[in-house]
Amino acid sequence: MRSYSLAAPGKINLHLEILGDRPDGYHELAMILQSIELSDIVTITPLSTEAIRLHCNHNQVPLNKDNLAFKAAELMVAKFPAAFAQWGGVEITIEKNLPVAAGLAGGSSNAAAVIVGLNLLWDLGLTQPQLQELGAGIGSDVPFCISGGTAIATGRGETLDNLVTPPEIYVLLAKYRSLAVSTAWAYQTYRQQFSHTYPPDSQALAARKTKLSETDLLQTIAHQDLDRLGKSLYNDLEKVVLPAHSQVAKLRQTLESFPNSGVMMSGSGPTVFALCSSQQQGEELQRQLKAALPEPDLEIWVTKFNSGGVKVIS
Repeated sequence: MRSYSLAAPGKINLHLEILGDRPDGYHELAMILQSIELSDIVTITPLSTEAIRLHCNHNQVPLNKDNLAFKAAELMVAKFPAAFAQWGGVEITIEKNLPVAAGLAGGSSNAAAVIVGLNLLWDLGLTQPQLQELGAGIGSDVPFCISGGTAIATGRGETLDNLVTPPEIYVLLAKYRSLAVSTAWAYQTYRQQFSHTYPPDSQALAARKTKLSETDLLQTIAHQDLDRLGKSLYNDLEKVVLPAHSQVAKLRQTLESFPNSGVMMSGSGPTVFALCSSQQQGEELQRQLKAALPEPDLEIWVTKFNSGGVKVIS
């Protein structure tokens, strides 16, 4: 009986700009997304019964329809009933290495791994664009998690233009284990506080959408200039998350006080990351942060940029 184990990498946002409202109620975004090597491991195994079973080694992960991996399996069953009838149900086992509710797209990456894994398990032969189209129905980050690497993301985050991933850039990630920030809350609060800055019409919104491609940030990535990249980091959601969560603000401020190439909150947080030029620098920064904030609830990881997304490991 075949089964597949897949690495499901996390991601950070190097740029997150909220451009305005969309007719569908979401926000129009302009982002630069970056995969990291820190990954969950998702194993897909066929079942003889017509069921979807979900297991995880982390007690904060829901094992029902609230889990994006479960939703991805349900979507694949609905889209490919003949394959489901032929191959039967599926058992999904998630080994969590990414922190939960951290702004690192862990749930979206798990869903991406389920879509890729079932494509293989059921011999569907779908292309990456077809897989990404399916993923967009689950969540805005899922298409990127399938392809990974470095990309400009626009729309709700599902429209992607790939960039060349800068090599050998390391990342320190820090998050308080017990702290979670609701993505929906962060965007809703931003809308409440800053909607007066949104473009007044579609023409003005279109002009703002082209602004990211005109900045030197893309040239900075292309030329692999780490220091300039660090100075170019940007996240609109910091404007609402940092004032509301003093722990995140203090964590960010503390990291900024040590040598590194740039600090920012990822996504809606509460993870804060710092860019480093080497693993050695990342590990030294980890030691400095532990000494400055010796709190048992604070978790710290050192990882690096990843040039790909979901991949089969066995």
